[in-house]
Amino acid sequence: MGTNKAKITLSAPEVEEKFSAKIQSIAVKEKEHEVERKAQELGLPYINLQSFPVGQEALELIPEDKARSFGLIPILVSGQEIRLGVCDPSAPGLDKYLNDLKKRHSGNYAIYLMSEHSLKLALELYDRMPKVRAMPSGVNLTEDDIKHYEGTMKDFAKVNELLNTANLTEFVAIIISGALEMRASDIHIETEETTVKVRYRIDGVLHIVAEVENKLWPKIISRLKLLSHLKLNIETEPQDGRFTIYLQNDKIDVRVSTIPTAYGESVVMRLLRSSAAGLEFDELGLQGKAYDDLKREIERPNGMIMATGPTGSGKTTTLYAILNKLNNSETKIITLEDPIEYKLKGVNQSQVEHEKGYDFAKGLRAILRQDPDVVMVGEIRDFETADIAINAALTGHLVISTIHTNSAAGAIPRFLAMGTKPFLLAPALNCIIGQRLVRKICEKCKEEIVLEPEVLERVKTSLQAIPPQSGYKVDLTNMHFYHGKGCEVCNGLGYKGRIGIYEIMTTNQDIEKLLLAGEATEYTVQDLAIKHGIILMVQDGLLKALNGVTTVEEVFKVAE
Repeated sequence: MGTNKAKITLSAPEVEEKFSAKIQSIAVKEKEHEVERKAQELGLPYINLQSFPVGQEALELIPEDKARSFGLIPILVSGQEIRLGVCDPSAPGLDKYLNDLKKRHSGNYAIYLMSEHSLKLALELYDRMPKVRAMPSGVNLTEDDIKHYEGTMKDFAKVNELLNTANLTEFVAIIISGALEMRASDIHIETEETTVKVRYRIDGVLHIVAEVENKLWPKIISRLKLLSHLKLNIETEPQDGRFTIYLQNDKIDVRVSTIPTAYGESVVMRLLRSSAAGLEFDELGLQGKAYDDLKREIERPNGMIMATGPTGSGKTTTLYAILNKLNNSETKIITLEDPIEYKLKGVNQSQVEHEKGYDFAKGLRAILRQDPDVVMVGEIRDFETADIAINAALTGHLVISTIHTNSAAGAIPRFLAMGTKPFLLAPALNCIIGQRLVRKICEKCKEEIVLEPEVLERVKTSLQAIPPQSGYKVDLTNMHFYHGKGCEVCNGLGYKGRIGIYEIMTTNQDIEKLLLAGEATEYTVQDLAIKHGIILMVQDGLLKALNGVTTVEEVFKVAE
């Protein structure tokens, strides 16, 4: 029995186009072979820029007009190593230009022979490079640049209007100025089929602030890659870079990440303000028994303090606030981070370098030879790091770190799952912090609200479960809750800023017995912690909602 096969018929122009492209591809390959043979005859190395990434820091070495004139492309500039691609080593004036170049930029020069096709590909990169003024170090975005847009950048619609009428240099300044004005932690720039979408993450939530025509995308991404020292001609692989914004009283590190997508590349810029590292312990949002318990534990000379929670829950900020409280001239503090997010004065901060074999385990061993009093490890994620950290805590060091679990009680079974020994973990572990971040109600537009009956019932159930040992007693018949109705101060969102909600679990003899008996699951540990008066995250959040700090909706969104 025969089968019907669909026939694909190409029109004459399509056949001609495909045939022409194939002939052109064969011609290019033959030319490359010819240039490669010529390179062997001249005793020069050969290079094909079709597959070699050329970075913007290399292209900046030689102006575009000189590159075209001499058929000369800087293909790599790294430290003292400088590699140049050339089509014709005997081109008139080339030797003199190279001598002048070596006087201006000393280094170890290497000349490669390349084809005219490679030259054409590289010159296209020059075309994509926006013409911007030289920056001495970082992006010279001043207070004046931000004040230029002050008062208008709080409105998403105005940001959209400004971006759609701005030139390229202004485009980046507006995006960053708007993010700073609105206290955004991240800027997302995403290509879609017909537009480029700009979104800000404000207090943990993404908001669309602008959409521009996607015909601007090639120059936008080139500008961002230039600033971030990324490869201009790499579009099919993820890249990571950074640049710095220098303000009058602050410095902002911008971490840039790009990934390939269906319609181009997606760019995320994380804004790290150096002033954020100055958060004090008393500003974290800890209250009552939780504050007293954690304060007591960080004043102990040894042991482990662990912060738990998902990405973006404020763990690093909590650890930095603890370090700020412990930081004095009598205390040696060393951190091991990946990456170092904020610079802390008086603290020795070490950066993990996985590609060089300097991981958390190896770094922690080296740190302990430096005679520290306090050690911060960015994250404990494997047995080796956990084992070294536990032994450090048992030998007179205060170790603070993070671990990914959903609750404070979940940290203990997570350690056991890594293979740590219960008889070592029990005496080493002082305290576990479970936390989330909730948005704070805007004080300008805060107003009292009445909860829906089913929501109110959930609130009462949670608050009734607060153990009496916690010191809290809530009058369930007289509760008041609030929200923000939206105003110009909060850009109509009803929220401004964030605060932590916490559960602070200190280890005790009962938990140690549970560990040693091999019965420490997340549920058994939490039941014991509740008997000893722990206030769970959702309860801490609802107490803050009762005080008008946040909303019940926020608390239930992140903690239940």
